[in-house]
Amino acid sequence: MKSKLLIIPFLLLIFVISCTKKNDGLYVNPESLPESYNENYKDYEENPFIKVTDQSVSTFSVDADGGSYANMRRFLYLGQTPPKASVRIEEYLNYFTFDYSESEDGENVSLNSDLSSCPWNAEHYLMRIGMKGKTIPENELPHSNYVFLIDVSGSMNSPDKLGILKTGFKTMVDNLKDQDRIAIVTYAGEAGLLLPSTFGDEKDKIKEAIEKLGAGGSTAGADGIITAYQIAEENYIPNGNNRIILGSDGDFNVGPSSVEDLVSLIEQKRESGIYLTVLGVGGGNLNDYMMEQIANKGNGNYEYIDNAEQIQKVFTNELGKFYTIAKDSKIQITFNTNMVYSYRLIGYENRSLNNEDFENDSTDAGEIGSSQTITALYELVLTDGLNNEKYAQFYFRYKKPNESESRLMSHEINTLPKDISNSSENMKFSAAIVSFGLIMKQSEYKGSASKQMVLDLATNSISFDPFGYKQEFIDLVSNWAE
Repeated sequence: MKSKLLIIPFLLLIFVISCTKKNDGLYVNPESLPESYNENYKDYEENPFIKVTDQSVSTFSVDADGGSYANMRRFLYLGQTPPKASVRIEEYLNYFTFDYSESEDGENVSLNSDLSSCPWNAEHYLMRIGMKGKTIPENELPHSNYVFLIDVSGSMNSPDKLGILKTGFKTMVDNLKDQDRIAIVTYAGEAGLLLPSTFGDEKDKIKEAIEKLGAGGSTAGADGIITAYQIAEENYIPNGNNRIILGSDGDFNVGPSSVEDLVSLIEQKRESGIYLTVLGVGGGNLNDYMMEQIANKGNGNYEYIDNAEQIQKVFTNELGKFYTIAKDSKIQITFNTNMVYSYRLIGYENRSLNNEDFENDSTDAGEIGSSQTITALYELVLTDGLNNEKYAQFYFRYKKPNESESRLMSHEINTLPKDISNSSENMKFSAAIVSFGLIMKQSEYKGSASKQMVLDLATNSISFDPFGYKQEFIDLVSNWAE
């Protein structure tokens, strides 16, 4: 037994040493992975087809996360297929920003839709629904009260864990406005306040504190969460952006550490008006399930950071996601039995809601940030009828950030389906992402989905690609050994 305990640290040392620099991003040599590599995912069963005559209404919560996509990318760079339980197709879709119009009429969200043929099943069709959060100009963004909650336990002592978080948080500091505030809470065996809440005009002071971070010890994650909320509440900005940003591999092992215990803790804290963003890092002991769940229950989002480009995406290019413009966002689709025989929501398995939850303002749901787009696809079987009727009614309910009563929006889905080759770029690219996700999920519904199908759909669908992430996806798939 003693010899085995000595071998594990040695293997982990090899793992850390073998992290290499590639295209300014951290990647890991797959030959260096220790046998003890063990990550925690929750395997959700895929949504089945449902007959409209049995259940005409589909209700679910928005999911604004992108963590599953970036985590998949890590595995592909390792020359591996991601565990099927790690694949959440909605997070593949929502990693990307689509070309959706801005909101109007005093609303904070716009709605849109598309219908097309289904590329992986010639007898089926696809229905895309899209939402976009209102874009807030940079000079109109509210002041922010951030608390960086950083895991400095022994498992974080790696360049692709604490190292990449330090780089990311320093990047974010460079984007602070002078009146923004940042406090830094760390946790290992116990939680501690590394930096009291400090104004953004003291960037050098904040970055010096970040640079001093070192890792060692066990992980009292719950203590860190409690302390972070306390600091955030002490520095709360009314009508401002009050947010905790947790960076960790999720390997909590001191105090309350089960998913259920931590979710319960977060649910108590979210009523404070403080949002929670969770950043996952590293591999080997990544607790993806726990981090995705506490972000979900903490009125926030979950991202995974696998390289330097992802740092730029999260902390600079898409900084608006940290500013919530629609909270408790819910979707309800009512299908027309005369036009639709059956439907299947692709992904969002862990965001399902009861139909009665849609009008219940006390039901927790997802958040949408400034400029953020949300996309969902249904696979449909249409009826034989050629009635000139709508296919479905798209209802959307959300609350503005400082309001407690929800607002209802509605959008009629009544356009005739187009062949996927002639459909909008938004439709073709979302179909490309979903077909790739079905392959990664090893889905029973993937039909004829293939690498070539993904590339054919995506390649001519990227005229709107402000930061090059769609092109990066095409390059990733091109280099993937199917």
